Amino acid sequence: MSFLVLVVDDESDVEDLFRQQFRRDLRAGRFTMDFAQSGDGALQRIRDAEGASLILILSDINMPGMSGLELLPKAKAARPDVPVIMITAYGDADTRRKALEGGAEALLTKPIDFVALRSEIDSRVGSVG
Repeated sequence: MSFLVLVVDDESDVEDLFRQQFRRDLRAGRFTMDFAQSGDGALQRIRDAEGASLILILSDINMPGMSGLELLPKAKAARPDVPVIMITAYGDADTRRKALEGGAEALLTKPIDFVALRSEIDSRVGSVG
């Protein structure tokens, strides 16, 4: 079974950064990563991944069009079983409250702590596998 992590961020370099940070895991086939650059793209990938074991959605908050906070309830409605972690450059209390009240599992601030994120993914791969 292949575990899937969906990363949603409008910045084009994010995919390269995540692929580099998790290259050993991806090469070993522990999980796969898919990327969307918009809220609409993320919803399409969530629908497309219906058969896959989607274990985590990581979404930036500040994106043009649909923001991460607007995507959150739609993603939770489409896949209520999948935890969503929001990512933001602005970790202020109001943003954190909105994300958590909207159903986010957690809020990570940029620059992303990849050690903490790897631990989060490892716990999901371990608990599902």
